[in-house]
Amino acid sequence: MRAPSVKARYMLGMVVDSAGSGMYLPLSLLYFHHVTGLPVTQVGAIMSAAALLALVGNPVAGVLIDRWGPRTIVVGGYLVRAAGFAAYPLVDGPVVMFAAVALVAFGDVSFPPSIQSFVAEIVQGAERDKLLAAQRSLRNAGLGAGGLLAGSVLALDSDTGYYAIVLGTGAAYVVAAVFLRTIPTVAAAARRPAAATSRRGGYRLVARNRPFLVLGLLNVPIAFGYMVLSVSLPVYVTGELGAPDSLVGVLYAVNTVGIAVLQIPVTRMLVRYRRTRTTALGALVFSLAFLAFAALGAVSTGTVLLTGVFAATALFTLGELLHGATASALVASAAPEDTRGRHLAAYQLSWALPTALAPAVLTALLTLSATGMWLVLAAGVVGSAITMVRLEPRLPAQAVRPSPPPGSPESESRTADAATG
Repeated sequence: MRAPSVKARYMLGMVVDSAGSGMYLPLSLLYFHHVTGLPVTQVGAIMSAAALLALVGNPVAGVLIDRWGPRTIVVGGYLVRAAGFAAYPLVDGPVVMFAAVALVAFGDVSFPPSIQSFVAEIVQGAERDKLLAAQRSLRNAGLGAGGLLAGSVLALDSDTGYYAIVLGTGAAYVVAAVFLRTIPTVAAAARRPAAATSRRGGYRLVARNRPFLVLGLLNVPIAFGYMVLSVSLPVYVTGELGAPDSLVGVLYAVNTVGIAVLQIPVTRMLVRYRRTRTTALGALVFSLAFLAFAALGAVSTGTVLLTGVFAATALFTLGELLHGATASALVASAAPEDTRGRHLAAYQLSWALPTALAPAVLTALLTLSATGMWLVLAAGVVGSAITMVRLEPRLPAQAVRPSPPPGSPESESRTADAATG
C-alpha cells in the first residue's frame, strides 16, 4: 500500500491535534475548578501566570528551531504538552496545578514558530499558502468536532469524564507527534553550518532586519482585532445591544464554520496576488466589520439589529479568510532560512502579547466607550493595512509574490513569458 504523502501526513497530524485541543478548550477553567474545588478566579489567575512565565520560552524556542530543526521542536513540544496533560489528574492544589499548566504552556509557546518553520521547510511558493489554508480549515473543523466530543463525555457528569478528556487530549498530541515525525525534512548534518552561522549572530540578526520587525509591529493591532470574537463581542452583543446570550454561540459558529468551509477555496483564488496586498485587504475588511459593530449601537429595531450583527460577523470572517493563511505564509517566507526559527519566534510575540493583554485592554475600552473601542480597533487595522503596502518594496520578492509550483499552468505561463520577454 502506498504511504500517505507529506501533505496528507501533515494534515492528519493537524486534525488529530485540533480535535484533542477542541476537547479541552471549552473546559480549561472548569476542569481545575471541578477536580480541585479552587475558585474559578484563582484558577484563571494561575493559568494566566503560567502563560506569562512560558513567554520566556519563546526566544529559546527560536534558537532550538535553528539548531535542531523545526520538526524536532514541533514533536518535542507535542510530547511536553502530552506530559503536562498526563499530570492533570494528579493535580490536588494550586502549586501542582501551576507546575502542570506551566509545562503545557511551554509546549504551547514553542508551537507557532516551530510549525510555521516546519511548513516553510516542507512546501514552497504558492503551495505554502494552500497548505496553511488547509490547516486553518481542518483545524477549525477539528476544534468543533473535539468540542462536540467533549460535550458528549461531560454529559455523563462524572470525574471520569473530565479525566478522559484531559488524557484524551494528551494522547491526541502523542499521535500528532507520530504523524509529523514521519515527514522527511532537511537532515541535521546539513543544517549545522547554517546553525553555526546563526549562533554567531543570534537575535542581533533579527534586530537588524527592520522590515521583518515592522511586519511584527503591524500585526499587533490586527491581533487585538482577532481577539474581539472571544473577548469583546460576547459582552458587547449581550450587554450593549441587549441580544440574548444564545446569540453569542451562534455567531461563533458562523465564524468557525465559515473558516472551515471557505478558507481553502478562498486561498486558492488569492495565491495569484501579492501577499502584502491580500493581507492589507483583510485588515481593511476587519475595519469595515468594526465600523459595522460600532454603528449597531445606534440601532434599536430587533430585526435590523439581528441582521446587522450577522452581517458584521460575516465581514469579520471574510477578513480572517483574506488575512489568516496569507499573512502566515508571508511572514514565514520573509524570514531568512538560516535564522527562520528566531525570526518567527520574535514575530510570535506580536500574537502572544496582544492575546495576554486583550482581556484587560479591550474590557477597559469597552467600559469607557463601546463605540470608541470599535473605532480604535478600526483605526489600528487601517494603519496596519496602509503601512503594509508601503513596506512591500522592502520585503523579499519571493515573500511578496509566491511562486507557483513547478509544472503547474501558472508556472509554465511564467516560464513562457520569461522566455519571450
